[in-house]
Amino acid sequence: MTKPMINSRWPLDPDIEVVVTIDVISRTVNDNKVKISYYGWEDNELSVAWLYLTCVDVSLDVDLSRSGRVKSKGKDKAKWTWGPNGQGAVLLVNCDRDSPGAVGMDSGQAAIRTTADLQDMSVMLLRAQGPSAVFADYQVVLHVPESDADKVRVFHAIRTDSHPQYIPVLGPDRLSYVLDHFGSGENTFYVEGLAFPDRGFSGLVSFSASLLEVPHKNSPGTPIFTDTVVFRVAPWIMTPNTQQPTEVFVCSIQRGSDSNEVFLEGLRVLLRKANCKLTICSEVETRSDRWIQDELEFGYVEAPHKIFPVVFDSPRNRGLKDFAFKKILGPDFGYVTREPPGREITSLDSFGNLDVSPPVTVRGKEYPLGRILIGSPLPWASGRRMSKAVRDFLYAQKVQAPVEIYSEWLSVGHVDEFLTFVPAYDRKGFRLLLASPNACYKLFKEKQRQGHGEATLFVGLKNAERKSIDEILADEPLKNDNRHVQRCIDWNRDLLKQELGLSEQDIIDIPQLFILRGSRADAFFPDMVNMLVLGRHLGIPKPFGPQVGGQCCLEERVRALLEPLGLTCTFIDDYFSYHVLSGDVHCGTNVRRKPFAFKWWHMVP
Repeated sequence: MTKPMINSRWPLDPDIEVVVTIDVISRTVNDNKVKISYYGWEDNELSVAWLYLTCVDVSLDVDLSRSGRVKSKGKDKAKWTWGPNGQGAVLLVNCDRDSPGAVGMDSGQAAIRTTADLQDMSVMLLRAQGPSAVFADYQVVLHVPESDADKVRVFHAIRTDSHPQYIPVLGPDRLSYVLDHFGSGENTFYVEGLAFPDRGFSGLVSFSASLLEVPHKNSPGTPIFTDTVVFRVAPWIMTPNTQQPTEVFVCSIQRGSDSNEVFLEGLRVLLRKANCKLTICSEVETRSDRWIQDELEFGYVEAPHKIFPVVFDSPRNRGLKDFAFKKILGPDFGYVTREPPGREITSLDSFGNLDVSPPVTVRGKEYPLGRILIGSPLPWASGRRMSKAVRDFLYAQKVQAPVEIYSEWLSVGHVDEFLTFVPAYDRKGFRLLLASPNACYKLFKEKQRQGHGEATLFVGLKNAERKSIDEILADEPLKNDNRHVQRCIDWNRDLLKQELGLSEQDIIDIPQLFILRGSRADAFFPDMVNMLVLGRHLGIPKPFGPQVGGQCCLEERVRALLEPLGLTCTFIDDYFSYHVLSGDVHCGTNVRRKPFAFKWWHMVP
């Protein structure tokens, strides 16, 4: 008790207020008292009142400091702040499947079937200290706001003689939980997230513990004290090409004339160089759908106590529709998807149209996890667009602020058809590669001047129409097509320089020609920026360019541009298995990568 000054006296007034605080927990009921004396004008004591006080401590605690452990106390527990000195607990969406024999994700079950599931949850402790006799006349209630209840589920760990039981006590259908036989001690709760941040949900959820005075059994009770804590649901995070690869996925296609056996052989050579695991998905599993990049995107979620990969399944829903859910979702491998309500899916909903830059700093603002790139029409134009449900989800994650770039000029309409990022060991740690008709025409003119105008594209390819350098340079309609394409790519170049803080030295132009079919463009020869990036090893579509001195001049130019950065180029034949079907190496592969070492809660979005 804070002692008043000796002989503290105040004039008796209807508005006088005396606040008494206690900082030592009572051992017995009423073991603290305050004497209040009333004096007359003659300084004579007229009357005495005694105020009896019992001090109890009720505290709701979480991993406020993000250390991976729950520590007691802490200031401003109801506030969540970003940055290296920020505070507030983190919650994972329990979107993996640890429970053997379960049908869906763990978050879909109001039960804990395996202790592995507990590791995906965040611990919340309700602590009480004070004389147990006090708690017989009071209630402690744990509660969650109605707006948050469908985003979380809370289990109470109750110790029994045989083994602990985990009782679901808060969640979509329960807003409050009265703790029976509550007394001095500690109650452990496990909290799981049920929903990722999204439109209308910031990711913040709060829980409160209230001490209620209950005058009689059926009374609702009056709150005397409430303690509140806040969690933020961990965002889904994408990994850029600069992160180390751990596993490459590809589909085996054996039926028909467009089998990818030749492609798989080239891929195996690359994977041996990169020393990376290769997972070949059978044609039965993929239902003959080879475009695995378009179906899914690998990312991860992280809390101080746990990290695991999460696959984002696109609403594209072709042959690979159920692949991620049936074959990838499992123990410590989560799953998320977004389906647009009653809207037709377009090619721009495929995840070849989704990329992420390496970490960048833009006009002094840091993006330590990079920025998501989404292909769209021009800002003022109508046209095909990625579903609002998917874009809303990506924007709501906050930590990789998306940039919408212009991809609708392409027939397929994907960002991976004209750009990619490769690691570099200087400057910003990467380069942006852009497809460039100008660079291709410059190269072909150079070769023509050197007397190689008769060298032809597509040598050795059955049924492919060969064209010489002379013929390509004389083809005016093709030139016009590529002037248009170059303008579209230049629009993106300027936008990316602005939004990613890049200079010309950070960009490399990769020679590439396109051809318009109607008003939209396709790659004229295999699209070299549509490559697979595995550390310093690049798997590049073999362009079948003009042979000069026994070497493909396109391959030679690309090597000259990239090998000085410490990169190695492996050219893979994907002509009949992917290119003629409107895709290339990147479209037909997918990579799971190591998460960032940087903790997302240390950034300030």
